[in-house]
Amino acid sequence: MTSNKNVPNRHGSAVVTLSSDTEILITRVFDYPAELIFKACTTPALIKRWWGFETAEWQVCEVDLRVGGRWRYVVRDRDMEVGFHGEYREIDRPRRVVSTEVYEGFPDGEALNTMTLEEVDGVTTMRTLVQHSCKEHRDAHINSGMESGMQVSYDRLEDVAAALGDTSAAA
Repeated sequence: MTSNKNVPNRHGSAVVTLSSDTEILITRVFDYPAELIFKACTTPALIKRWWGFETAEWQVCEVDLRVGGRWRYVVRDRDMEVGFHGEYREIDRPRRVVSTEVYEGFPDGEALNTMTLEEVDGVTTMRTLVQHSCKEHRDAHINSGMESGMQVSYDRLEDVAAALGDTSAAA
């Protein structure tokens, strides 16, 4: 199953909820199987196609997808370089990934991200729970403008899943 033809796309539909003083919950539905979303979220060549803004130039995209493995993304956009890194804590393909995340411009603000993918009839609900150590770090994350960037990235992720789904259907 590639996509639900009743919904042309879900661009701009991610929902951000402040589930506690230290947590951010991001929910987004994709009309594609969990395996396609998981693959797009964990494969460097695919990550480069959706993560961040289209104008960003990738400097580093490393993924060592195993418990204890590390990941790192660095992009340059205009005259600014931005880096993030973390360590994988749990991997349950294609249902769950738990990893740390550090914005390198604020190294004391490490968060714990738990991404779950729940698929029903080829439609996958992605939930990412971002747990910060304190309210100040959570608020700084929210106030960074992350939501607009996240909407763009998730729209691009949907487009990557669509392309993967079309390729799978053709195979």
